[in-house]
Amino acid sequence: MYRSNTCGELRITDISKEVTLAGWVQTVRKFGAITFVDLRDRYGITQLLFGEELNKQLEENPLGREFVLQATGVVNERSNKNPNISTGDIEINVQSFSILNRSAVPPFTIQDDTDGGDDLRMKYRFLDLRRNAVKKNLELRYAVNRAARNYLHKKGFMDIETPFLIKSTPEGARDFVVPSRMNPGQFYALPQSPQTFKQLLMVSGYDRYYQVVKCFRDEDLRADRQPEFTQIDCEMAFVEQEDILNMFEGMVKSIFKDVKGIDYTEKVHRMTWEDAMWNFGNDKPDIRFDMSLLNLKKPASVYVSKGDRSSLINGTGFKVFDDAETVLAIAVPGCSEYSRKQTDELTEWVKRPQIGMKGLVFIKCNTDGTYKSSVDKFYSEEKLKAIAEAANAKAGDLVLILAGAEERTRKAISELRLEMAERLGLRKKEEFRLLWVLDFPLFEYDEEGNRWVARHHPFTSPKPEQISTMINNNPVIENAAEYLKHPYANIKANAYDMVLNGNEIGGGSIRIYQRELQEKMFAALGMDKEEQQHKFGFLLGAFEYGAPPHGGIAFGFDRLCAILGGSESIRDFIAFPKNNAGRDVMLDAPATIDDKQFDELQIKLDLK
Repeated sequence: MYRSNTCGELRITDISKEVTLAGWVQTVRKFGAITFVDLRDRYGITQLLFGEELNKQLEENPLGREFVLQATGVVNERSNKNPNISTGDIEINVQSFSILNRSAVPPFTIQDDTDGGDDLRMKYRFLDLRRNAVKKNLELRYAVNRAARNYLHKKGFMDIETPFLIKSTPEGARDFVVPSRMNPGQFYALPQSPQTFKQLLMVSGYDRYYQVVKCFRDEDLRADRQPEFTQIDCEMAFVEQEDILNMFEGMVKSIFKDVKGIDYTEKVHRMTWEDAMWNFGNDKPDIRFDMSLLNLKKPASVYVSKGDRSSLINGTGFKVFDDAETVLAIAVPGCSEYSRKQTDELTEWVKRPQIGMKGLVFIKCNTDGTYKSSVDKFYSEEKLKAIAEAANAKAGDLVLILAGAEERTRKAISELRLEMAERLGLRKKEEFRLLWVLDFPLFEYDEEGNRWVARHHPFTSPKPEQISTMINNNPVIENAAEYLKHPYANIKANAYDMVLNGNEIGGGSIRIYQRELQEKMFAALGMDKEEQQHKFGFLLGAFEYGAPPHGGIAFGFDRLCAILGGSESIRDFIAFPKNNAGRDVMLDAPATIDDKQFDELQIKLDLK
């Protein structure tokens, strides 16, 4: 027996027990004739006391950091207790010990405040995983996984595995492909999601399915994106949108309760996609704070149902506003006393390449009732007041205004809103706010290809009342400049995203389940009958054998864990992640393969 107890288990009630512990040496501290060793395993740290006799053995055979050690001794009460660890009231008076394995000097200190940089810790990830900070992240990930599974099991869902080697049907992100030795010249693809399989399971009668499943997308990486990632993938038959929303906000609330001890009792807020874009500039707004947008000019495309407030800014000769496609403003609470240096710094912030604006206009709503602005010579105080009031600004607030091309300005004001909230401490990591975003457009228009593309995926159903619009109209766009007038431009998807603190954590839809409508959808995306049959003949065929109405949702498991853990990066919650170049620097992968493997696959490599 290597151990009788773990290093996080023993307490004051265990005094006088003889125990055997095993783990890794965290620190060694010599005090004259005695030595203290902190022994660490997955469960915690226990202090070992080596008396005078054993101390002599340590002098002859010294311990080093990360040595694997077994020690037997008696539990004693510590004279200098450590309240920072769970075993801080006791120590082990060691009677015998054995070095099970020695360790080279670690390339960085294995503790919370490590001296190892990201690259070094990624290379030695097996050592980084020993750190308590990383261990807590993986424990949280396991807790979220367990909570989701428990909830879904209680609700009658069945965990069904689907294949990893499938057919390539590129739509959206690029596929990772795998050559088949037994079928020369042919390739499998790794699934971007189990979408078609879960729909086939609904046809098969498995009306409540889920998986915690790996998915693969060959796309550019960032902090919250990896080439392989995990989804909580779910599907239900004989449901409408409301059934899905109720079921899965229940799941997320259950995870909050089980993992974080948060009793999220409030109803999850709902918002249309158009209102999200109009009021917040993006389709995943952070609603922990307000700072909603004011559009001061009639929009060109996105905000088609809102009014025109251009009278507030027109007729003054200020060409920046007059010539802009759109002018957007936010009211930042309590910042009217910003100095010239601070407003200049904000101006430089919006000019950064990643934001891309040419400048910034501000209005100070002073507490004495006056209004001052960077464009005073163009706008009277009365006009400034009218703009500020339209933006819901109060005394003491600072109104920030951006102008330019619609899409860029909308993205920039959205980023500025988040930046100001961050500076004001309004984005508290310990506060969680859920939101459903509904009624997305079913299609987006691809100007280069002069065709429609699916905003979600090609299996998403239109709203029930718009199915006839889709079936009875030709998807062809005769005049590219007039695409907004096409009936397809106004079709809403029967789709929904769940947003948590400004991050999309889940998305899904009610699916198409009739062959005629699915073929119409494929045709709208530019697929002729032959291509439809080649890529999705199996699904179209299945729809002829009694496919039920169905819908589902997939949650970004890694992202959900990161938000619950207060991190910006999903890498912190993945045991063996890739870096931002998609490389596993520990394994040095991807890597070349030898000529024999190429010959077996009948593939020639031609690098130009």
